[in-house]
Amino acid sequence: MEVDKPAPRRRTRRRTPGPVRVSARDVARHAGVSVATVSRVLNASGPVAEKVRRQVVAAVDALGYTPNAAARALVRSRSETIGAVVPTLENASFAIAVEALQARLRTAGYTLLLASSGYDNANELTQVRTLLTHGVEGVVVVGGSRHVDIERLCAARGVPLVQTWTLRTDTPSVGFDNRAVGRQLADLLLDLGHRHIGVIAGFTRGNDRAAARVAGIAEALAARGLKLAREHLIERPYRIAEGQIGLRALLASEPRPTAVICGNDLLAFGALLEARKRGIDVPGELSIAGIDDLEFAAELDPPLTTIRVPAAEIGRRSAEYLIDRLEGRTVATVTEVATSLIVRGSTAPVPNPPGPNQGDDQ
Repeated sequence: MEVDKPAPRRRTRRRTPGPVRVSARDVARHAGVSVATVSRVLNASGPVAEKVRRQVVAAVDALGYTPNAAARALVRSRSETIGAVVPTLENASFAIAVEALQARLRTAGYTLLLASSGYDNANELTQVRTLLTHGVEGVVVVGGSRHVDIERLCAARGVPLVQTWTLRTDTPSVGFDNRAVGRQLADLLLDLGHRHIGVIAGFTRGNDRAAARVAGIAEALAARGLKLAREHLIERPYRIAEGQIGLRALLASEPRPTAVICGNDLLAFGALLEARKRGIDVPGELSIAGIDDLEFAAELDPPLTTIRVPAAEIGRRSAEYLIDRLEGRTVATVTEVATSLIVRGSTAPVPNPPGPNQGDDQ
């Protein structure tokens, strides 16, 4: 007689109970509203009666529902985040300023949200809108040339806005006089006897800093009865390779410049590389100067004459302005940081005029 054998017992693995994840549906059930209403309250995406909003907030608090920063901000009524939009993350000066901005904000308990605009005013507006949607309590931007809606949106939401790398009397700002920087470099070269000065600037359209630096150079020349010739002003993006392209264009102009002012150190580095490639002695035949005093400026051959811009101080002071505003303390509307002229080996007195068989472009 065959006896049926009992089926082998399956061992079941007991799961260790973990924390229960609260969902938006749980919040809706607890508050007695729909999931769509919870979403509208958390994202501020539609009208909701104040009584209903309080029910949702109470449910979020009771259940500990914190899916994102928006929910935490709703419960605490503060996001403790600051937003910043810079033109580009390729520029070392902006990176230094952002690092200092973030470090100072962190000591005060704030988190930094960062975006870049690519020197595009429309994109900058988009980025600021996005930051405001995420509930930032303050906004940092670069320069004073921007879409008017940015200031309007920040004001409508009661979010303080601070502009950096420039000085404005009508808007909170932390920066320096870019026009004075251009004049200072031009005066240095004029005092060295240079009369044919070329400029490799960043694009001036939509960039008040670049435009002001060029204006300062033109003012210094005009004060000595000279003029910045159109062929001596080249506008290029702030990259090393663009500095090389800019110098090639200047060397092809007539009269050929004996000195070149670059809109920042990256352009100046490119100009130095191009001069070396062409066998042009710097500063014996051509003086070159930049702006920023990046870390490599003193290590170049020859070391670069430049304007030192305190990027870290700009970032730190911008953070302090917003922190003071948010904490209700009295704060100065305009903060000027000090720049300084650093004269190194890339500039020298104007060379002797070339002889009949010298000075041809190679």
